[in-house]
Amino acid sequence: MIRSKAGVPRRAGHRGKHLTFGRTRAGVRRRQRLRRLLALGLPTAWGAVAITYKLACPLAQQNGLGARIATCAVFFAVGTGLILHVRRGLLRELRQIRRVAGAAQGVLLRPLPPSVDGLNVAAAQVSADRGAAVGGDLYEVIGTEHGVRVVMGDVRGHGLAAIGTVAAVLGSFREAVHDEPELPGVLRKLERAMARHLRERAKAEHPSAGPSGLDPDSPVAEEFVTVLLLEIGHDGETRALNCGHPWPYLLRGGEDGVEHLGFGDPLPPLGAFPLPAELPVTRCGPLLPGEALFLYTDGAEDARDSAGRFFPLPAALTEATRTHPTSPQEVLGTVFTQLLAHADGFPTDDVALLVVANARTHVQTSHREQLATPL
Repeated sequence: MIRSKAGVPRRAGHRGKHLTFGRTRAGVRRRQRLRRLLALGLPTAWGAVAITYKLACPLAQQNGLGARIATCAVFFAVGTGLILHVRRGLLRELRQIRRVAGAAQGVLLRPLPPSVDGLNVAAAQVSADRGAAVGGDLYEVIGTEHGVRVVMGDVRGHGLAAIGTVAAVLGSFREAVHDEPELPGVLRKLERAMARHLRERAKAEHPSAGPSGLDPDSPVAEEFVTVLLLEIGHDGETRALNCGHPWPYLLRGGEDGVEHLGFGDPLPPLGAFPLPAELPVTRCGPLLPGEALFLYTDGAEDARDSAGRFFPLPAALTEATRTHPTSPQEVLGTVFTQLLAHADGFPTDDVALLVVANARTHVQTSHREQLATPL
């Protein structure tokens, strides 16, 4: 037993852990110093070679043409070696930065599981900013005790500038779907998260803003995000709240198996105007076994080719579902391939696609409501 100065018993194992941790940290510091020395070693060696040649080599002291050519060759070799060394170091740092950025973006817009509570899921997105894995589009599918809840959103603008808003909305959604028994409660929390994010951003960009943090003339006051919330119950019954987002497509397969679900005027986007006091949930009918929902952002429909023609999304969905009516991966791959080919590989806006297919064996409801009715 080892006792401290105050006489309080302390187990020897803790001391061993501290010593091991200290040795580990010391080892890491030594390796870091060694890497820095090695990084400086090659440039130092090249410089020493050049100085030694200039001061000690008799050929460098001559003024003939051959001597000058030899001297130029030596210094050219030294310069080339230094350039290659610096380039290799920069590439190594770039790879490390890309790994860190990829990990951070993967946490923000994490890959979806292939199946959630009997629903097969597939999603893909591309950012309008080259080199960025995440842009201004967001999506998530989470299984809860209230059913499978889905969000698809599109932040005003695109690329890296919209990532902060994406993080605020997704973070709030991932927490609210488990706490709120009804979709209106989830949407209210998203609205509050969006408002809080805009206030904090306005204060950061304009410290002289008023107590609310939002200046009507500030560009931040014009930010908004369109959101489509879906809830697919255990019986397949689907409910929705739409804040300015495109309605999804229903996929059944076959020649006439693509139907655009339009259920009236949506609510205003989050951030543009306050939500109304009443938030009527739209009943979309059951998602039957073998059927799928195709969610997307407007970047898919707005993608243009070199002639200025918009991407024919319904035609692409019809072709994708002709042979693979409810295989999310096949539908997604077909549509995304055609979209990138249509836009020459570089869409001008962020694009996100999400397919949710019902792979359950049965649902309790056997018919589909033709018209949406408020709950």
